[in-house]
Amino acid sequence: MKNRRKFIKASAVLGVGAMLPFQFCSSPKKEDSVATEAILGASKGILDDFGIQLYSVKENMAEDPVATIKAIASFGYTQIEGFDGGKGIFWGMKNTEFKSLTDDLGLDFIASHANTFENLEEQAEQAAAIGMKYLICPWVGPQKSMDDFKRLTDDFNRQGEICKNHGIKYAYHNHGYTFVELDGQIPQDYIMENTDPDLVDFEMDTYWVYTAGKDPIDYIKRFPNRFTLGHVKDKSGDLPFEEANGSTLIGKGIMDFPSILRAGMDNGMKYFIVEQERFDGTTPMEAAELNASFMKNFVF
Repeated sequence: MKNRRKFIKASAVLGVGAMLPFQFCSSPKKEDSVATEAILGASKGILDDFGIQLYSVKENMAEDPVATIKAIASFGYTQIEGFDGGKGIFWGMKNTEFKSLTDDLGLDFIASHANTFENLEEQAEQAAAIGMKYLICPWVGPQKSMDDFKRLTDDFNRQGEICKNHGIKYAYHNHGYTFVELDGQIPQDYIMENTDPDLVDFEMDTYWVYTAGKDPIDYIKRFPNRFTLGHVKDKSGDLPFEEANGSTLIGKGIMDFPSILRAGMDNGMKYFIVEQERFDGTTPMEAAELNASFMKNFVF
């Protein structure tokens, strides 16, 4: 399968330049070397598979989702995690059409962020039918009291049961607000301690844990096999620590990803997904390509 993916991606790279309106097609020599490495399918690091959250290239997805996904495949990603950009998680296509697109590119559509509070039965059925692994609740927002988080915890268990009944897993993706003490408790701790491990997994956004002043490694080790997905998202050291919109190219920031990802691998994290939301000196597509190069060559 790996060789097939490399062949597919090489073919995609050779054909994608004429299709895309993006500036990276005329990138400078440094970026050209990255693209060449993707074409050759070179992989010197320890991660055989890694993905990208398509929200990282949301403007490009809104313009042309098919061309964007073809470009993503050409960079060396083997997995994608989706989001609902207003046309559903399949971007206006049927679930089977979207599956054919990703299969043809050698990409595994492993999961999608979605509004799990509406039409979950239908979403779960369609996602499971094409072999997706997860539907993920990406945001609930800060709450006024722990009672609110307790009600949400019950919601997560119910939503997890719906997903399980349809043959797909359910996960919650954190932001920083669940790590801030409220009514004498840490909401994230309560949620993890009171959700059923058979129904609810978690996607750790390492950036938000760190920005909230907590240690991602501590949480990974305290709750083994609960954080089955992880967002690989670095934090710039050139901005105030509390700056919410402070992500940067992976490996260029201040987060210790060798230690974080090692802890993840040792404690049940199966999916490593690139995400970047702030861009300084690169376009989102250029950043996606550079981040893929980092992940392909990542070593401890």
